[in-house]
This record gives sequence, C-alpha cells and structure tokens, in this order.
Amino acid sequence: MSPVETDKVSFLKSLKPENVEPLWTVMSAMVPPVPKPKATPTVWNYKKLRPLLVESGRLVPTEESERRVLMLINPALKAPQTTDTLYAGLQYINPGEVAPAHRHSAFALRFIIEGNGGYTAVEGDGPMIWLDGLDLPMFQAIPVNFAEHYEEECYPAKTVAESNIKFTWKKTQEYLDSVEGDYAVFDYTQGGSPLSTILTGQAERVNAGKAGPWRQENSSFVYHVYEGAGYTVIEDNGEETILRWEGKDTFCIPSWKKFRLVNDGEDTAYLFSFNDSPLLKNLAIHRAK
Repeated sequence: MSPVETDKVSFLKSLKPENVEPLWTVMSAMVPPVPKPKATPTVWNYKKLRPLLVESGRLVPTEESERRVLMLINPALKAPQTTDTLYAGLQYINPGEVAPAHRHSAFALRFIIEGNGGYTAVEGDGPMIWLDGLDLPMFQAIPVNFAEHYEEECYPAKTVAESNIKFTWKKTQEYLDSVEGDYAVFDYTQGGSPLSTILTGQAERVNAGKAGPWRQENSSFVYHVYEGAGYTVIEDNGEETILRWEGKDTFCIPSWKKFRLVNDGEDTAYLFSFNDSPLLKNLAIHRAK
C-alpha cells in the first residue's frame, strides 16, 4: 500500500468518532440514476397461508384479534415492509369478535377475501379474512405516526345504507365488464380524488388468454387476485421474472419494475391492487412509462 493509500485509510478511520462519513464513497448508491428498491417481486400463496390463518384464529385469543394478522413481509426486507413503501397483511376475525376502536395517522384500507357481515365487529356466522393495506413503511422512514384507542369498545355510529368509504365488488366488476376490450382498469376514488394523499387502489380485468399493457412506474404495487389465474412478467435490466398466481393470492411489484399481467387460464381474471402513486404525485416526483 502506498503512503497516500495508508494516509487515506487512517483519514477514514478518524471520521467515525466525529460522527461524519465521506459522501464520495457512497454517492452512486445514495443518488442512483434510476430507482433501486430493495424489495424483490414476491407472491404469497393463499392456499398455503389460509391454514395458518385458521390456526391463528384458534390460538390467538379474542382480546388480541386486532393483531391477529399474518404480515406479508418481503424476503429482501424486514417487517412491516411488503415493498419498500407498502405494507400488506392477512387478518383473521372469528364470528362475534370486535376489534377495539382506534385511529392512527397511517392510512389503512381493507379488501374482503372471505366472509360477510363485517365492519369492525364481525356479526356473520363464519370467520372473516381480509387483506390489510397500509402505508406503514413510510412512517418507519418518517417517524411521525400518532395512534390512539377509544375509551369504549366501539365508537358511536349509525347504520347507513351507503358509505363513501365502502366499495362493493359488484359495482366495481360491473364497471370493468362494461369496458370494451380484453383489458380494463378501474380507479378507486373519493370525490374524484385518490383514496388518500399517500395510497390509492385499482381493480383490473384481463380476459382469458389475453394480457394487460406493459406498465412501469416509480410507485410500487401490492396486488390481490380476486378471481382467475395467470402470471405476471417482470422485466428488470434484461432479466425476466415470472410470478404465477391464482385466486386469492397476493403479490408485489417493487418500484420501477416493468411488468405485465397475463391471463393464461380459461376464465376472466380480476385483480385488486393498491399503490403509493398519490404520495409521489403530491411530491411531484411520480414517473411512469
């Protein structure tokens, strides 16, 4: 090692005690030319997870039902990350259980997978399973979340015929089926705006034997297969990844991965997804091809 190199090593060692680090050694990683998410494309098979959910319903007591969730954690990341910016989990609620009333800064949406008669309490005859979608990873990077529980088990509320925070699948599918062509997309909105300032949702239809358009966005996606079977093609730096899915499976698409939905089954495929495009658009940094 040359004298200069020796001096450089000594210099770098002298920085740590002062709580400083050299930018020039990490500049390319901190400011990459294109997004470099840590998350990897992943699919969670519902047939494998459902027995685990049922067992959690037996083992986890009612008073902990609010947390009776199997988090869908990306293999390249840690909880609560399904992607770098999105969280998804599968929650199991037994008949008659009541999730304590609470609220938090993080936005949450739910997509019902099994059961009926649920709102926060489940009043049906069978259990309910739903997909939770939240922006929790955002609050790991920006620790500004607040949460509080109501003093009573349930918050006072009135039963109403219609609600602007409830979206029936029947109406969603009716819209998708009304669109001509082999592919259709439906954007969930509230008053013409995305569901929240950070997250929003979509539903898509892909006819049997057909494929959706190629998409590439710097927002990331969590998909849930409502019905049908097929696969997702993901292209990244010349490499191709295939995620095969069927009804009730969940999969994720990290930021800036070029992807396409393909239905190679005999029936129409319907998929729900949520993404973080509202946040990026509000910050004026959203990009799509």
